[in-house]
Amino acid sequence: MSHPAVAIPEKLFFKIGEVCELAGVQAHVLRYWESEFSMLAPQKNRAGQRVYRKRDVEMALRIKELLYEDQYTIAGAKKRLANDLRGGKIKTGTGEGGEGYASSALANEKSAGQRLPKVSNARLASSDGSKTAEDRNALRRLATELRELLSMLEKDSQASTPSKK
Repeated sequence: MSHPAVAIPEKLFFKIGEVCELAGVQAHVLRYWESEFSMLAPQKNRAGQRVYRKRDVEMALRIKELLYEDQYTIAGAKKRLANDLRGGKIKTGTGEGGEGYASSALANEKSAGQRLPKVSNARLASSDGSKTAEDRNALRRLATELRELLSMLEKDSQASTPSKK
């Protein structure tokens, strides 16, 4: 990230126009992002206007960075944000002990002691597009973990489905 950070004013709430100005996008783009990214969910005031908190502004800036600078697709940006949130790289909201969580689901996952396998956020291709041996091994480990998860889900699904005899 070689670009300078946007200075977010010390305020409790921001109007949509202020967020648009900070992020450098139009209001319809911001509203679209809200429909696509569940972690960008401003509250509405009594008049029905969107009210953004500082964490919403930070999330909008992160989404813009992923989409415009890092050239992620919407789906790719969603996955990247989800991974960053799970890995604790982005903190939104406040959980117990001052730790941040993006949603109650992530807080529940953490409090229940469930952990998803860590996946490296590093790009898996070198500049010439070839995969290194380390990249291939990481992909193999990931594929194995995914197969194990699928197997657990299938077993769980079969155990909860009554037999039809």
